[in-house]
Amino acid sequence: MNPGTEHPARHWHALDDGRIQCDVCPRDCSLKEGQRGFCFVRQRVGDQMVLTTYGRSSGFCVDPIEKKPLNHFYPGSSVLSFGTAGCNLSCKFCQNWDISKSREMERIADEASPEGIARAAHRNGCRSVAFTYNDPVIFMEYAMDTADACHALGVKTVAVTAGYMHDAARRDFYAKMDAANVDLKGFTEEFYHRLTGAHLEAVKETLQYLVHETKVWTEITTLLIPGQNDSEREVGELSAWVASALGPDVPLHFTAFHPDYKMVDLPPTPASTLTRARDRAQKEGLRYVYTGNVHDTQGGSTLCPGCGEAVLVRDWYRILDQRLDAQGNCAGCGHPIAGRFDHTRERFGARRMRVIM
Repeated sequence: MNPGTEHPARHWHALDDGRIQCDVCPRDCSLKEGQRGFCFVRQRVGDQMVLTTYGRSSGFCVDPIEKKPLNHFYPGSSVLSFGTAGCNLSCKFCQNWDISKSREMERIADEASPEGIARAAHRNGCRSVAFTYNDPVIFMEYAMDTADACHALGVKTVAVTAGYMHDAARRDFYAKMDAANVDLKGFTEEFYHRLTGAHLEAVKETLQYLVHETKVWTEITTLLIPGQNDSEREVGELSAWVASALGPDVPLHFTAFHPDYKMVDLPPTPASTLTRARDRAQKEGLRYVYTGNVHDTQGGSTLCPGCGEAVLVRDWYRILDQRLDAQGNCAGCGHPIAGRFDHTRERFGARRMRVIM
């Protein structure tokens, strides 16, 4: 399959009325000839569903893995990041809206085959490739083929996603992933429906599936928006659910909102809000809680649950100190730190490199 051509899509079925239904996510888009789904990139052509962005990207960059954010997946390593266009959510606060809401092919002008992406990651010394910027759920065929090519070269794969999927597609997709950061955007159905156009329960199901039925290393990000999802009650209920339903070792990142897209009338999230959320989540029993999008060395550092000492000290995306042995145990007390670690001591830092394919 040549880059940029229509690629046969998975997970759809014919309806009795002549339409075909996409079964990737709970939107269940039912399409007549030529129509596109809500995500814009899955289209009916003839009697089948196709992916129109296969082999097309919005750009390739090498980032620190902590930027995804993943703090427990080979800390300090570099990751080749890319996305396409479109999205299956309609978040009014989207901070990548120029990509996720794009309807112009110029936005995805870079072309690369799955094998080309894998070679670029390997050539640039990247430990992993991340499917990000927009949600890889909607370009799952491209992401899955790229994951196969990456694994053939010993490169890991990461999904940065809102987790809004049906079960069969979810199982198909995550069989190819090594790690995921899932946006848990809030913890009320009202918030999800009003500000994302989606539903909370499907995201909770994805998180439970990942943690309990797969070996995919999973972390969670919640963007705290002033007056929308940052109340003491909602933060407490979200944190308590993560601790009880997923377990205390699942890392949770609270990140700061900045005005963008359709929500420019709200102020940025104060750092104090993130600190309070972190404190509350720790009181609910979570062992690894972080703040993001603010300068907060304490909130960005990994603490040992055994002795309380910092085993990974971070300044933004830069690791200042690392006190772990090769197996990921605290060098001080020997307590195991949840995550994926090895004997290497990579320190890619806060750099970002544009990659020309």
